[in-house]
Amino acid sequence: MSVEGSTIDSKKNTPIDHAGNDGQPPQFEEGFTGKAVIGGLFIAFIMLPGALYLGLVAGQSMGGAAQWVTIVLFAEIAKRSFIPLKKQEIYILFYVTGGLMAVASTGGGAGGAFGGMIWNQYFVQAPQAGEIAKMIPHWVVPPADSVALAKRTFFDQAWNIPIALLIAGEVLGRMNWLGMGYLMFRMTSDIERLPFPMAPVAVAGATALTEAQSKEESWRWQIFSIGTMMGLIFGTIYLAIPIFTGAVLSKPLMLIPIPFIDLTKNTENILPAALTGISGDITNILIGFVLPYQIVAGMFASSILAQVVTNPILQKNGLLPTWRYGMGTIESQLSTNLDFWMSVGIGVQVSIALIGIYSIIKLSIISKKDAKNKRVGGPAPIPKGRGDYPVIVAFGLWFAATVGSIMICHTLVPKFPVYILVLFGLLYSPIISYVSARMTGLTGSGVAIPFVREAAIFKSGYKGFDIWFAPIPINDVGPIAQRFREVELTGTKFTSIIKAELFMLPVLLIASFMWWSFFWRSDPIPSPQFTYAQKFWPVNATIQSMWLTAYRDRENSFLFKVLKPNVIIGSGIGSIISFMILSAFKVPALYFYGFAGGIGALPHTTVPTFIGAVAGRFYFAKRFGVEKWASYAPVLLAGFSCGMGLIGMSAIALSMISKSVSYLPY
Repeated sequence: MSVEGSTIDSKKNTPIDHAGNDGQPPQFEEGFTGKAVIGGLFIAFIMLPGALYLGLVAGQSMGGAAQWVTIVLFAEIAKRSFIPLKKQEIYILFYVTGGLMAVASTGGGAGGAFGGMIWNQYFVQAPQAGEIAKMIPHWVVPPADSVALAKRTFFDQAWNIPIALLIAGEVLGRMNWLGMGYLMFRMTSDIERLPFPMAPVAVAGATALTEAQSKEESWRWQIFSIGTMMGLIFGTIYLAIPIFTGAVLSKPLMLIPIPFIDLTKNTENILPAALTGISGDITNILIGFVLPYQIVAGMFASSILAQVVTNPILQKNGLLPTWRYGMGTIESQLSTNLDFWMSVGIGVQVSIALIGIYSIIKLSIISKKDAKNKRVGGPAPIPKGRGDYPVIVAFGLWFAATVGSIMICHTLVPKFPVYILVLFGLLYSPIISYVSARMTGLTGSGVAIPFVREAAIFKSGYKGFDIWFAPIPINDVGPIAQRFREVELTGTKFTSIIKAELFMLPVLLIASFMWWSFFWRSDPIPSPQFTYAQKFWPVNATIQSMWLTAYRDRENSFLFKVLKPNVIIGSGIGSIISFMILSAFKVPALYFYGFAGGIGALPHTTVPTFIGAVAGRFYFAKRFGVEKWASYAPVLLAGFSCGMGLIGMSAIALSMISKSVSYLPY
């Protein structure tokens, strides 16, 4: 089997080279140029305000669409100016625009950077906060009766400390992932030589656009164009129609239910608590084309076994006490996770951490013994010109950032046990980062152990509320390893992303400050002018208040009731034993990691992904050849994502115009 940029040994399922996008050692070049600077400024000051407004009004993100629009626009301008963009420039442009658009994402409150402060100013004044509002530290947000909040402005001394902490957090965060993220990349890519199956997707898009600017367009551009047309057609049905009709009708018209077709209520009499349904988004099928078959097969098997077969058994034996008839998929998943699967997930992820540590130690020992024979499986030599920086520098960046975060947190909350901060920053974060990096390298997605921060706060014995708002140093930088792998596959020097981050930091802070100040000054957030925020922020405020209220009554806290030590220990031991048995029978390890990753996954998405994997392995690979299909699939997925993004952005623009016109008096 092969993956773009690396060939995988069929027995060991580990990459055996570090070839570039064409199977040849990449020639590394600088990607951060003036074109990336212009593209970043275009995103920050032209597209970002529209994205922020869209998030507040509709709760939707246009990040991916904005990236592709910017890249295609700049690529076409450069082509017609006879200064075509290099592949490295296109990727860094993709990287910079993605980083800047991340500020517009809408999570529990508002988009990152200053958007978090907008959320804090709302929460401290929200009726849901009640008496808790008085306990929120002033280094988080000014008090509810502050002049700064009454005038809706950041230009007030009350914001000095919160803004200083925000800037410090942004700087330390970048130091942390540039250090630890690079170390994780060296461990998982250079030493373990994992495939990182999703890394070639972004690489394929950059390569296709590069070749489209030449006189002789290659197969990549043809496949990318096919994928784009597929995305445009499907996006019109799946996204554009619901978005636009939602603007002109009282209820949007969905030809394909979003996010999935929910059958849980239909099957509850036969399979109580089983999570049944299927996603109509064919993106899952295309992802199945790209991911290793063993991973997808393992995820499919475990999701069906856990969520469809085991849940009814658990329910029959009274092990799912919070589940009730009439619950849909989302409610049932939350219920079953709290009752059982969250504890299983913790045990499995801990076992993966132990297996991963054992594996890397074993690989390191083998590589030293077999270095003279140049056997496969040892560390890959660092490619010449890749722009690597010394490991000691990377370690120093991470250590300085972590110690700095610990000191800031301890200064803000001096009575909270400092040893917990040290354990989180210097022990837990590196371990979870490695586990996540390893899973990303194998499956394309990382892992997350839920409620670790909350559990530590509850168990610490600390009674103050300020710790809930403190920057506790818990960092999972595992997925950053894939980012370095993408940079490597494009032949871009690692120094390019360092320069890009130095450029993005001030631009992000300035643009975020400027646009959030503008929207907040124009109208209160939330308000009738920002319909999504007005509807959903009170719900999010209620959830946050519930966590803080539960903190008062620790004896009856639901957190300690849902965590089951016997299930955690049993699932961890069972996972290790299963891995040992599979290894003894020479079963590829990817099946195990896929099975572990699919335990908590919805069958709604694993079923279509498995359909794609089966079709790719047993039909398309035979029709086009294994090597060709392995090269075609990532490019097809990249093109499809581009088409979906473009049509989604167009529909959003029409929707915004429609809403604007509807308010005019003529």
